[in-house]
Amino acid sequence: MMIIKNKIEEYTESFTTPEPEIVQRLVRESEQNLEYTDMISGRQVGMLMRLLVQLSGAKRVLEIGTFTGYSALMMADVMNKKSELVTIDINLHYKNISDRYFAEVPYNEIIRQISGNALDIIPKLEGLFDLIFLDADKVNYPEYFRLLKRILKRGGILVADNTLWGGEVISLETEKGKAVHCFNELLRDDPSFEQVMLPVRDGITIARFSDVSEKSNI
Repeated sequence: MMIIKNKIEEYTESFTTPEPEIVQRLVRESEQNLEYTDMISGRQVGMLMRLLVQLSGAKRVLEIGTFTGYSALMMADVMNKKSELVTIDINLHYKNISDRYFAEVPYNEIIRQISGNALDIIPKLEGLFDLIFLDADKVNYPEYFRLLKRILKRGGILVADNTLWGGEVISLETEKGKAVHCFNELLRDDPSFEQVMLPVRDGITIARFSDVSEKSNI
């Protein structure tokens, strides 16, 4: 569910750079083969992630929640062949679509998709990541925060999508709304992070995992 009214959404999209051709093909196939495609991040979030990768110079990226591969392709499109983007999703039906696009050159050398439960997979991942994009099952957002903090490098960026969850973070009438609100509180109250929550689409939060030395100099 989008918070911004449709006319404003359409206007802002019209002033946002279009997706690469491969991503446009992915969107068309997803819409043709799936009943619901609302889990696609959309042009604004996709371009934001793309710009964050470019601006941060991220060489190792982790994505939790692949869906059909939209945001992974948007980010990988501006990463070089020596970079790595790991994306995790439990739904094999969606993977039938993403596999074909991830197999195209040069994405096949950058993207590594892992199928399974991210809560089980994350603790087994080796090394630290420069940038992490969280867009998975909302009820587990608090637990994802605890796990992802351990593998995000100092100075790295954590981005979480749907942090307004249709306004349910205010009403707190649903399990998902309560979980996302809990995630928002955990991030806000953690002195290791500096963050901003933006009312883009369904809410997106961008946080930087501050270096200890930076904090000590403030």
